[in-house]
Amino acid sequence: MDSNNISGEFLQSLLAGNRHVSSQIIGNLGIAGLPVEDIYEKIIRKSLYNIGDLWESGKISVATEHLASAIVESVLNEMYSGIISKTRNNKTVIVASVENEAHQIGIKMVADIFEMHGWNALFLGANVPTKDLISFMEDIRPDFIGLSLSISFNISTLESTIKCILAANPTMKILIGGQGIRTGRKEIQLKYPDVLYIEDLYKLDVFIKKIS
Repeated sequence: MDSNNISGEFLQSLLAGNRHVSSQIIGNLGIAGLPVEDIYEKIIRKSLYNIGDLWESGKISVATEHLASAIVESVLNEMYSGIISKTRNNKTVIVASVENEAHQIGIKMVADIFEMHGWNALFLGANVPTKDLISFMEDIRPDFIGLSLSISFNISTLESTIKCILAANPTMKILIGGQGIRTGRKEIQLKYPDVLYIEDLYKLDVFIKKIS
Protein backbone atom coordinates (compact mmCIF):
# COMPACT_ATOMS: atom_id res chain seq x y z
CA MET A 1 0.00 0.00 0.00
CA ASP A 2 1.61 3.24 -1.18
CA SER A 3 0.71 5.84 1.42
CA ASN A 4 2.11 8.67 -0.72
CA ASN A 5 -0.25 7.87 -3.58
CA ILE A 6 -3.21 7.47 -1.24
CA SER A 7 -2.35 10.71 0.53
CA GLY A 8 -2.25 12.44 -2.83
CA GLU A 9 -5.65 11.03 -3.77
CA PHE A 10 -7.08 12.10 -0.43
CA LEU A 11 -5.63 15.59 -0.82
CA GLN A 12 -7.20 15.96 -4.27
CA SER A 13 -10.58 14.78 -2.97
CA LEU A 14 -10.42 17.40 -0.23
CA LEU A 15 -9.45 20.17 -2.62
CA ALA A 16 -12.33 19.14 -4.89
CA GLY A 17 -14.70 19.23 -1.94
CA ASN A 18 -15.70 15.62 -2.54
CA ARG A 19 -16.85 14.31 0.82
CA HIS A 20 -18.02 10.95 -0.55
CA VAL A 21 -14.65 10.08 -2.12
CA SER A 22 -12.76 11.32 0.94
CA SER A 23 -14.87 9.13 3.20
CA GLN A 24 -14.47 6.17 0.87
CA ILE A 25 -10.67 6.47 0.79
CA ILE A 26 -10.37 6.48 4.58
CA GLY A 27 -13.02 3.79 5.01
CA ASN A 28 -11.17 1.48 2.65
CA LEU A 29 -7.96 1.96 4.62
CA GLY A 30 -9.76 0.91 7.78
CA ILE A 31 -11.16 -2.17 6.06
CA ALA A 32 -7.66 -3.02 4.84
CA GLY A 33 -6.46 -2.98 8.45
CA LEU A 34 -4.17 0.07 8.30
CA PRO A 35 -3.50 1.21 11.89
CA VAL A 36 -5.35 4.32 12.99
CA GLU A 37 -2.07 6.11 13.69
CA ASP A 38 -0.97 5.52 10.09
CA ILE A 39 -4.29 6.75 8.69
CA TYR A 40 -4.11 9.87 10.82
CA GLU A 41 -0.41 10.63 10.27
CA LYS A 42 0.37 9.43 6.75
CA ILE A 43 -2.91 10.32 5.09
CA ILE A 44 -4.98 12.87 7.01
CA ARG A 45 -2.34 14.93 8.77
CA LYS A 46 -0.05 14.99 5.74
CA SER A 47 -2.91 16.20 3.52
CA LEU A 48 -3.92 18.87 6.02
CA TYR A 49 -0.37 20.18 6.28
CA ASN A 50 -0.26 20.40 2.48
CA ILE A 51 -3.55 22.29 2.47
CA GLY A 52 -2.21 24.64 5.13
CA ASP A 53 0.85 25.34 3.01
CA LEU A 54 -1.32 25.96 -0.06
CA TRP A 55 -3.47 28.41 1.90
CA GLU A 56 -0.50 30.26 3.40
CA SER A 57 1.02 30.65 -0.08
CA GLY A 58 -2.25 31.99 -1.48
CA LYS A 59 -2.80 29.06 -3.84
CA ILE A 60 -6.19 28.16 -2.38
CA SER A 61 -8.90 30.28 -0.81
CA VAL A 62 -10.06 30.34 2.80
CA ALA A 63 -13.31 28.77 1.58
CA THR A 64 -11.47 25.79 0.09
CA GLU A 65 -9.42 25.36 3.26
CA HIS A 66 -12.54 25.49 5.42
CA LEU A 67 -14.37 22.98 3.23
CA ALA A 68 -11.43 20.57 3.36
CA SER A 69 -11.32 20.88 7.16
CA ALA A 70 -15.06 20.25 7.43
CA ILE A 71 -14.76 17.11 5.32
CA VAL A 72 -11.90 15.80 7.44
CA GLU A 73 -13.88 16.39 10.62
CA SER A 74 -16.81 14.42 9.19
CA VAL A 75 -14.44 11.57 8.27
CA LEU A 76 -13.01 11.53 11.80
CA ASN A 77 -16.51 11.39 13.25
CA GLU A 78 -17.26 8.40 11.02
CA MET A 79 -14.19 6.60 12.36
CA TYR A 80 -14.80 7.31 16.05
CA SER A 81 -17.16 4.49 16.97
CA GLY A 82 -14.79 1.96 15.45
CA ILE A 83 -11.70 3.05 17.36
CA ILE A 84 -12.89 3.92 20.87
CA SER A 85 -11.84 1.33 23.45
CA LYS A 86 -14.64 -0.42 25.33
CA THR A 87 -12.23 -0.87 28.24
CA ARG A 88 -11.91 2.34 30.27
CA ASN A 89 -9.12 3.20 32.73
CA ASN A 90 -10.69 6.08 34.70
CA LYS A 91 -8.04 8.54 33.49
CA THR A 92 -9.06 11.90 32.04
CA VAL A 93 -7.38 14.31 29.65
CA ILE A 94 -8.68 17.72 28.57
CA VAL A 95 -7.65 18.58 25.02
CA ALA A 96 -8.12 21.96 23.35
CA SER A 97 -6.73 24.46 20.89
CA VAL A 98 -5.50 27.60 22.60
CA GLU A 99 -7.36 30.90 22.57
CA ASN A 100 -7.45 32.59 19.13
CA GLU A 101 -6.51 29.30 17.45
CA ALA A 102 -9.18 28.37 14.89
CA HIS A 103 -7.91 24.90 13.95
CA GLN A 104 -9.01 21.87 15.94
CA ILE A 105 -8.50 18.77 13.80
CA GLY A 106 -5.05 17.98 15.16
CA ILE A 107 -6.21 18.04 18.75
CA LYS A 108 -9.29 16.00 17.79
CA MET A 109 -6.97 13.26 16.53
CA VAL A 110 -5.04 13.49 19.80
CA ALA A 111 -8.31 12.98 21.69
CA ASP A 112 -9.07 9.92 19.55
CA ILE A 113 -5.70 8.34 20.32
CA PHE A 114 -6.34 8.78 24.05
CA GLU A 115 -9.80 7.24 23.62
CA MET A 116 -8.23 4.26 21.85
CA HIS A 117 -6.36 3.58 25.08
CA GLY A 118 -9.42 3.82 27.30
CA TRP A 119 -9.02 7.41 28.47
CA ASN A 120 -11.87 9.84 28.90
CA ALA A 121 -10.78 12.54 26.43
CA LEU A 122 -12.69 15.80 26.88
CA PHE A 123 -12.36 17.52 23.52
CA LEU A 124 -13.09 21.26 23.86
CA GLY A 125 -12.32 22.19 20.25
CA ALA A 126 -10.88 25.41 18.88
CA ASN A 127 -10.38 28.88 20.36
CA VAL A 128 -10.98 28.00 24.00
CA PRO A 129 -10.73 31.10 26.21
CA THR A 130 -7.98 30.57 28.76
CA LYS A 131 -10.13 31.60 31.72
CA ASP A 132 -12.78 29.06 30.71
CA LEU A 133 -10.17 26.36 30.25
CA ILE A 134 -8.81 27.04 33.75
CA SER A 135 -12.30 26.97 35.26
CA PHE A 136 -13.09 23.70 33.49
CA MET A 137 -9.78 22.22 34.63
CA GLU A 138 -10.51 23.10 38.25
CA ASP A 139 -13.94 21.47 38.03
CA ILE A 140 -12.79 18.29 36.25
CA ARG A 141 -9.31 17.85 37.77
CA PRO A 142 -7.89 15.88 34.81
CA ASP A 143 -4.73 13.80 34.78
CA PHE A 144 -3.38 15.76 31.79
CA ILE A 145 -4.13 18.76 29.63
CA GLY A 146 -3.22 18.70 25.92
CA LEU A 147 -2.84 21.97 24.02
CA SER A 148 -2.64 22.41 20.26
CA LEU A 149 -1.17 25.22 18.18
CA SER A 150 -1.48 25.31 14.38
CA ILE A 151 -0.36 28.89 13.66
CA SER A 152 3.07 29.95 14.94
CA PHE A 153 1.82 33.54 15.31
CA ASN A 154 -0.13 32.37 18.38
CA ILE A 155 2.84 30.91 20.24
CA SER A 156 2.75 33.74 22.80
CA THR A 157 -0.85 32.74 23.55
CA LEU A 158 0.28 29.16 24.11
CA GLU A 159 2.91 30.33 26.58
CA SER A 160 0.40 32.54 28.36
CA THR A 161 -2.00 29.60 28.62
CA ILE A 162 0.72 27.39 30.09
CA LYS A 163 1.51 30.07 32.68
CA CYS A 164 -2.14 30.37 33.68
CA ILE A 165 -2.57 26.61 34.00
CA LEU A 166 0.51 26.25 36.18
CA ALA A 167 -0.46 29.25 38.29
CA ALA A 168 -3.80 27.59 39.01
CA ASN A 169 -2.30 24.12 39.44
CA PRO A 170 1.52 23.93 39.62
CA THR A 171 1.51 20.12 39.37
CA MET A 172 -0.73 19.87 36.31
CA LYS A 173 0.84 17.78 33.54
CA ILE A 174 0.70 19.54 30.16
CA LEU A 175 1.25 18.16 26.67
CA ILE A 176 1.77 20.49 23.70
CA GLY A 177 1.89 19.89 19.96
CA GLY A 178 0.84 21.05 16.52
CA GLN A 179 2.22 22.51 13.32
CA GLY A 180 2.55 25.99 14.80
CA ILE A 181 4.97 25.01 17.54
CA ARG A 182 7.58 23.20 15.46
CA THR A 183 9.93 26.19 15.38
CA GLY A 184 9.36 27.56 18.89
CA ARG A 185 9.14 24.43 20.96
CA LYS A 186 12.73 24.51 22.26
CA GLU A 187 12.22 27.92 23.83
CA ILE A 188 9.00 26.76 25.47
CA GLN A 189 10.63 23.59 26.76
CA LEU A 190 13.54 25.54 28.24
CA LYS A 191 11.17 27.81 30.14
CA TYR A 192 8.83 24.99 31.18
CA PRO A 193 10.82 21.76 31.49
CA ASP A 194 7.82 19.82 32.83
CA VAL A 195 5.74 20.62 29.75
CA LEU A 196 6.06 17.76 27.29
CA TYR A 197 6.18 18.36 23.54
CA ILE A 198 4.63 15.51 21.52
CA GLU A 199 5.99 15.47 17.99
CA ASP A 200 3.40 13.24 16.36
CA LEU A 201 0.70 10.66 17.05
CA TYR A 202 3.19 7.80 17.04
CA LYS A 203 5.08 9.42 19.93
CA LEU A 204 1.76 10.10 21.64
CA ASP A 205 0.77 6.44 21.32
CA VAL A 206 4.03 5.31 22.92
CA PHE A 207 3.68 7.91 25.68
CA ILE A 208 0.11 6.89 26.53
CA LYS A 209 1.09 3.22 26.70
CA LYS A 210 3.75 4.11 29.27
CA ILE A 211 1.43 6.06 31.55
CA SER A 212 -1.81 4.07 31.21
